[in-house]
Amino acid sequence: MADSKVLMYKGRPLMRKENMIYYGSMADSHVVVLQILETKKVNDTDIASKVSVQLQLTDPNARPRDRIVKKTEKPGLYSALDVGCVWLQRALAGK
Repeated sequence: MADSKVLMYKGRPLMRKENMIYYGSMADSHVVVLQILETKKVNDTDIASKVSVQLQLTDPNARPRDRIVKKTEKPGLYSALDVGCVWLQRALAGK
């Protein structure tokens, strides 16, 4: 089996499937879910222009609506990931 490399950001895994980006480990109590809502073309490349950020519990027994701890929308991927990173650090530290 091939050795797959996982993209890491600030020591946590970052996984993408289509327009959804998952930041953090499912083994932890929380994870950040980023959903790219809108994109714009810049030099033939799609750039995220509107991103939904959600801090979610990873408890499989919780109802989907109850899993969402915090949510917001940001105008770009960098600012969305920045907010999500802070939320995740605080949630995992128990603050």
